Amino acid sequence: MKAEIISVGTEIILGDIVNTNATYLAKELALLGIDVYYQSSVGDNEDRLINAFEEGLKRSDIIITTGGLGPTNDDITKEVACKVFNQKMEIDKNSLEKIEEFFYKLGIEMTENNKKQAYFPKGAIILKNKNGTAPGAILKKDKKYIIILPGPPKEMKLMFEDEVKPYLKDMSNEILVSRTLKLFGIGEAVLESKIIDIINEQNNPTIAPYISNMELRLRITAKSDNEENANNMIEPIIEKIKDRVGKFIYAQDNISMETVVSKMLIEKKLTISTAESCTGGLVSATLINYPGISSVFMEGCVTYSNESKINRLGVNPNTLEEYGAVSEETAREMAKGIAKNFNTNVAISTTGIAGPEGGTSDKPVGLVYIGIYINGKTTVNKYILHGNREEIRLRATKNALNDLRLRLLEL
Repeated sequence: MKAEIISVGTEIILGDIVNTNATYLAKELALLGIDVYYQSSVGDNEDRLINAFEEGLKRSDIIITTGGLGPTNDDITKEVACKVFNQKMEIDKNSLEKIEEFFYKLGIEMTENNKKQAYFPKGAIILKNKNGTAPGAILKKDKKYIIILPGPPKEMKLMFEDEVKPYLKDMSNEILVSRTLKLFGIGEAVLESKIIDIINEQNNPTIAPYISNMELRLRITAKSDNEENANNMIEPIIEKIKDRVGKFIYAQDNISMETVVSKMLIEKKLTISTAESCTGGLVSATLINYPGISSVFMEGCVTYSNESKINRLGVNPNTLEEYGAVSEETAREMAKGIAKNFNTNVAISTTGIAGPEGGTSDKPVGLVYIGIYINGKTTVNKYILHGNREEIRLRATKNALNDLRLRLLEL
């Protein structure tokens, strides 16, 4: 079964709002085993909306719309859908009563044009709106469906979850199950080259690489008649991929890097401290996202100036004079110094040039050194990161946590 999503509203076309509805619906439909091959956005114009409906119905079984269900004259989605299906509208008394009750509870006078939201074609399935005044509807004609949903996400999502999803489940005998592998430290092209044969061999499950939040993800999706069978199809593919690029895979599905690292520290009973320069506390703040980290996280210092590196961490002034604050030598002494000062098993240090100024030919913007101290042994990795100041700091933070993860795996 194929579906198409049409987002209605001139505000979407002009870029005044971000169209999160289409993203949500596409994911939900995929999980129901319903294919989405087309999405479109249409302004509040009857002719263009009619054309979008007609073209969509030629290639899809279901059209789902969001937006255009308000009380004003430019809210025309429901009216146009009825025209396309050649259905006449009449007032639905139950819907009208609920709209009147909504305004009464708010203590607001209901205007005449709000009655427009209570009109539907005879025989339509009316969808309750628990968060607003505009009901949705399911229209059917000749094995084709138009599902009309409101535009505000909090109204649309609840309506879809409560009423549309159960309806669509009954129409499909297949489901899609997706598992996501999260990778860090490998480029998209390199990853593809290592698993291209696995990708090419598959049609069910399918493998889709994509970039999200400065890291790579592999989404493995299987279509089956039940969840257990789908997972059994996915698992061998995951194992094949792990054999090729296992060290770059840090988690599956919704688990974050800080969760993985924090759990490793806690399980191994290793205390940690941080000494940050260019990241300005982001490493500490990211680790503290994990609720149980307090059992091992001792202290984090932002030692931005040379003076603070000397006074707080015990970095040798001669090191700063000879090699500079942004150097392997300084990163090494920072990590050792913070671990010694707070008597921790583990320490992370960061020092670099986040920009946009301060770079030279020898030390360009984006140069970052990350030190990892664990039980007396210190390693330092050098990175040339790209992006603006914020992006470089975020990338440095991700690399610092990943460097620590890899070191912890060796223990």
